[in-house]
Amino acid sequence: MKEETIVLHAGHRRDETTTSVAVPIYQTTSYQFNNTDHASKLFSLQELGNIYTRIMNPTCAVLEERMAKLDGGVAAMAVSSGQAASAFSIQNICHSGDNFISSTDLYGGTWNLFSNTLKEMGIECRFVDPTKPEQFENAIDKKTRCIYAETLPNPKLNVFPINEVSKIGKKHQVPLIMDNTAAPYICKPISHGANIVVYSTTKYIGGHGLSIGGLIVDGGNFDWESAGDRFPMLNSPDPSYHGAVWSQAAKPLGPIAYILRARVILLRDYGSSMSPFNAFTFIQGLETLPLRMQRHCENAEKVAEYLTSHNKIQKVIYPSLMSGVHKDRCDNYMSGGSGALLGFELKDGENAGKKFIDNLKLLYHVANIGDARSLAIHPASTTHSQLSDDEKISSGVTPGYVRLSIGIEHIDDIIADLEQALNKI
Repeated sequence: MKEETIVLHAGHRRDETTTSVAVPIYQTTSYQFNNTDHASKLFSLQELGNIYTRIMNPTCAVLEERMAKLDGGVAAMAVSSGQAASAFSIQNICHSGDNFISSTDLYGGTWNLFSNTLKEMGIECRFVDPTKPEQFENAIDKKTRCIYAETLPNPKLNVFPINEVSKIGKKHQVPLIMDNTAAPYICKPISHGANIVVYSTTKYIGGHGLSIGGLIVDGGNFDWESAGDRFPMLNSPDPSYHGAVWSQAAKPLGPIAYILRARVILLRDYGSSMSPFNAFTFIQGLETLPLRMQRHCENAEKVAEYLTSHNKIQKVIYPSLMSGVHKDRCDNYMSGGSGALLGFELKDGENAGKKFIDNLKLLYHVANIGDARSLAIHPASTTHSQLSDDEKISSGVTPGYVRLSIGIEHIDDIIADLEQALNKI
């Protein structure tokens, strides 16, 4: 099936009990086992099935299967938030004393998770400048468990060199984890060499600003067993699950050792499960994702073109407008469009940025992206307000920087609101 069909049909045709076409909300905690043998097989992982909603749920399962097929993966796991997805993607293969490598271009919440919270757990994050892919190789040692990056990081919006870095990872048997939150459907990181993909489903997948959630997609394309001692959490007996060796235990079920361990260990123990109701809302959003992303990208392209000619703006940051290597990466990895995020720098600095935001009438001033509605924020006075001026600039946020998440409204109305706000500066 093509992507537009997958998001509507994968994982569910009808509910076998009621014949419902829409995916039901299975608002339940528990599931009746057929008999004691059935229960034993489920708990010993001889077969997959529903045990308890903290670990799996039929509504979540449809979302998981659709996203796995959309991304070209073998399995997926829904979690309570994008932050949980990012944390689990690392914790599933890293323990105290290990390290992983991350691009410096990250969402601020992920940066803090990596540089502080995981550090307190004894897991070291080594940050590398993604404009110099060769530096990822220099940072790898025998304790390195993975590389992590964002496809389209904001606010810099420099498309990450997925293929180049995945080849470095493959050379050293280190998997590449890509956060594809800002580019679902329009970019398929697994097809470019990534091994694991994470999402905040809160954003474009949900698309309507209704629910918080996250997803991890297992590409099934990394040989954990052959990597041996680099991944003891997958290749040695796990005392928290009857001594299971995940690279072996998963074999009868498919190349799902990574996602299987994440589900029956991390999701079981931390309890960061997605609610069935939230999964239902994400399924509704997913069904129109291809159509919305097309409109998002078309509108963003037109907004970027409009802003480049405005006399109060000194710079527009948008992938398709960038030159050289960044433009090439956009063309190589984001075949479905350049995304809906763009930034611009006002000539008159921070005061101009604040005035612009305060005078918007149509665009919402919120700390979110990926909504069907157009959104705007002035990072220097919100998400980056506690940073020093030097830290703001190094992160890509100048005092006059404004970030837009362009929605699916009529383009004339979006531009009209931007114009009237700019005229009041």
